[in-house]
Amino acid sequence: MASALLQQPLFLQASRRFLAAAARRAALRPQPCRGNKRWVRAYVEQQRFLEPPMHRSEKPNWDYHAEIQAFSHRLHEKFSLDFLKTAFINRCYITNEEARRKMLGLGKEEIALNLKDNQQLSEQGASFSRSYLTECLEKFFPKMPPAGIEAIVNFLTGEELVSYVAKNLSLHDLTLCAEFPVPSNVLQQTFFAVIGALLQSSGPQRTEIFIRDFFIPQLIGKELFELWNVVNPMGLLVEELAKRNISAPEPRLTRQSGASTALPLYFVGLYCDKKLLAEGTGETIPAAEEEASRVALRKLYEFTENRKPWDYSSPKREQRAEKFLSSN
Repeated sequence: MASALLQQPLFLQASRRFLAAAARRAALRPQPCRGNKRWVRAYVEQQRFLEPPMHRSEKPNWDYHAEIQAFSHRLHEKFSLDFLKTAFINRCYITNEEARRKMLGLGKEEIALNLKDNQQLSEQGASFSRSYLTECLEKFFPKMPPAGIEAIVNFLTGEELVSYVAKNLSLHDLTLCAEFPVPSNVLQQTFFAVIGALLQSSGPQRTEIFIRDFFIPQLIGKELFELWNVVNPMGLLVEELAKRNISAPEPRLTRQSGASTALPLYFVGLYCDKKLLAEGTGETIPAAEEEASRVALRKLYEFTENRKPWDYSSPKREQRAEKFLSSN
């Protein structure tokens, strides 16, 4: 009995120590958030994406004139505001706005909009862009035939790529169009109109730099025959070698692997005058021969992965640009 009385204070001390340690651990635990739960933010983001797209002008804090000025400063270019505003006005917007005013019962004088569309600026910008890109590519790839140069220019000035560049420059927020989201063909026309406005405002030299900076980098990581569809690469290779007084290539099977399996691999080399010109691989011998001819054409045209980088030095003012302005 006496021993039990002596052990009771020790038990109380141990329990107190245990309760104090538990209280300290509870204090170190992260307290539950008193605000919104974790799922609320994800739910709000999901609902925002489910909402129909709205034009930037339909949201608060929108000043079109200030946005036009900010656009030129954002690109570090000097635009004439009249030309730049005209570049964003499409014909479909004028037609749709006049039809809407007519439905409201306004008079003929009030229905007509004294606005000029961007058709002329777009034609000037597209023509200047194609001529400048053609000249640049001919200088950078002097061994490439005109068909290849034209294919690359068509890729760079195509609707998909131009609309992609225009979206990344936020042209869709400033474009006046009857539809929203703005269609790709309208974005393409608007972007060329912006180039035309820059040509009229700052001259051909600044316009050439603008085109070079936004179009030429799109060739990074591109393979030649992704841009240029050649149906018969071996026939084209024979023609190119004949122009250079080189004998026709002789295909030879150099290596093979897994010929009796479901995934065979063949290596075909093209030899000219007993020298290896190019080597290609394929699942069949004809496919490997075709790939070898494509490799040889890339070497001939100097459009390889390890080609020299593009020269981004400031271009000189040329007579071609002055003649272009005088003719327009």
